[in-house]
Amino acid sequence: MTAAESFFVGIDTGGTYTDAVIIAHGTQKVLGRAKALTTKGDLSIGVKEALTMVMQDLPSAVKPSAIGLVSVSTTLATNAVVEGHGSPVAVFLIGFDSAMASRTGIAKAFPHVPLRMIAGGHDHNGDASAPLDVASVEREAALLRGEVSAFAVASAFAVRNPEHENLARDIIMRVTGKPVTLSTELTSSLDAPRRALTAVLNARLISRISLLIDAVRLAMAHLDISCPLMVVKGDGSLARAENVALKPIETVLSGPAASLVGAKWLSGLNDFIMSDIGGTTTDIGILQNGRPQVAEEGAEVGGWRTMVKAIDVTTIGLGGDSEVHLAMDGSMQIGPQRIVPISLIGARYPEVMAMLEGDLADTEGGSQQGRFVVAPFGRSAPVDHSGLTAREIELLSKVTDRPKPLRKVAVSSGAQRALNTLRKKGLVQLCGFTPSDAAHVLGLQENWSKPAALLAAQLVVRFRDMRLGTPERVEAFCREVWSETVRLSAKAILASALGIPVENNPLIESVVSGSPVKGLAAITISPTIPIVAVGGPARVYYAEVAKRLECEVVFVEWCEVANAIGAAAGLVASKVMVMVEGDGNGAFRVHGAHGTRIFGSGTEALAFAETAAHDQAERIARGVGAVSPRVNVNTTKFYLPDAIDENGLLKAEITAEAVGRPSPA
Repeated sequence: MTAAESFFVGIDTGGTYTDAVIIAHGTQKVLGRAKALTTKGDLSIGVKEALTMVMQDLPSAVKPSAIGLVSVSTTLATNAVVEGHGSPVAVFLIGFDSAMASRTGIAKAFPHVPLRMIAGGHDHNGDASAPLDVASVEREAALLRGEVSAFAVASAFAVRNPEHENLARDIIMRVTGKPVTLSTELTSSLDAPRRALTAVLNARLISRISLLIDAVRLAMAHLDISCPLMVVKGDGSLARAENVALKPIETVLSGPAASLVGAKWLSGLNDFIMSDIGGTTTDIGILQNGRPQVAEEGAEVGGWRTMVKAIDVTTIGLGGDSEVHLAMDGSMQIGPQRIVPISLIGARYPEVMAMLEGDLADTEGGSQQGRFVVAPFGRSAPVDHSGLTAREIELLSKVTDRPKPLRKVAVSSGAQRALNTLRKKGLVQLCGFTPSDAAHVLGLQENWSKPAALLAAQLVVRFRDMRLGTPERVEAFCREVWSETVRLSAKAILASALGIPVENNPLIESVVSGSPVKGLAAITISPTIPIVAVGGPARVYYAEVAKRLECEVVFVEWCEVANAIGAAAGLVASKVMVMVEGDGNGAFRVHGAHGTRIFGSGTEALAFAETAAHDQAERIARGVGAVSPRVNVNTTKFYLPDAIDENGLLKAEITAEAVGRPSPA
């Protein structure tokens, strides 16, 4: 089969929708798109629905065997980090002292995660500081086997010598059979505490990404699609699904990375700010001179600075399905948590209308009216109760696949806290008023139930104003929710464009609020390059963003599925760094995946390092699906003050990047 006769499928699984597109590989033309609700209880249901619908856009004479590649991007990992979700894991810190363990932030971020300090580790030269305490690793792994689903391992100076991490992994897998994340598999940076945190985040995500990969493969098998399956990583590159399954942290920012690739592919622009607004988050990235800005220090998501190389994206908990909070003083906050919009469950479950009408008839109700709880869409398998309290198990037994009023399921503050814990674990979904509901009331969105959204808005206004909401007050409230979503979106864009904090800046606040006047001065603050707005709700909010920022906003064709298009149009890439260090006395140490090698010549050390980096980058790229990758090696050297040749080398950083196209089956 030639490339011109093959078709690539892109799939994006987000918090609300699963999108699918088909691209003709030869002509690079989008043939069709499809959307289905993401079914978190069983991802394969939503994936299969979207894939089945988009396959109908293939020419009638084309068979499923013509699909040469399926590629997936996802916000599941990003959303899980932002919302604090994850599977139970245990952490082994090798050669860490108590201060290093504290600097990881693991105990504060995940107070219930078992953390074990193990003797061992290496020094900055890659020499063992102490033997690995094998007996402790075996004993602790056996004790924790039934409590966790995965393990994370980080060792001091493991990037100089990964021997103890590798040995610990082999022991844990032999004793438990559970997956193990090594910090050195994710980053080559020295910072051991941050490496440890990144490994923990990765371990917590393994089961979630594995479920997605399994769901896509199940849908492909159902439709007789037999071809390679790739996943978009956070740097926008593709990798084989089986490789990504053990490194899910690399898919943090997969969704926005794919959107940036898709936005460039669709717009043809080389310089723009991309804003991708979905149901759960808004992701903002910058493309300059055709290249995305990359966060070399590691991607920051949900307040956590990981050590995963990814596009430099600002991710905030703001989307069409963000929860609208009202404080006791009537002030409003949107997000960062996602909930199921009332308009969505009103369209999906007809009985919701009667429950909303009943809440309106009950004049004694409070803040819990118009709020519901439901099991994750598509859930059919029994829930694993391990790690749940008795109260949580009792509450979970009351939650079904049909919405129930929140005030009847969680009748006390303690029960509400327990239910919130179940939500964080992804075992239940809360439903309430969101910007999507306000957009339905205002006629800006019409994919779900406007009558349900209108009833929910009346309940919120009655609670806030302590009186029945008139049509005028209801519309004004929904306009306020819409305007606040616009304000937060515009503010995030300016923060990215300026590259500085914008909190509590009165001039910025005047502009993004749509009142750009202070005293006798008119204020204009605008990005110098266009904004390419993508994502399902983009058209609802970004025309107004353009007005407030007085800038160009581009709505490309297919902008609602730019992420899936980016998944289908991506490239395979790998990046490797090897370090050379001179001691000033004629010895040169080369640190890399091979361990540490010592040379007596700077020239020989550099030659070995450059070859090692080149070969490793090419090997990794081919291993994750690249065909004939091109490898570029860049060397940065630092010399001693009196150096006259390479034997005066103090340090060198050798970076090799391999890039290639995935091969159609």
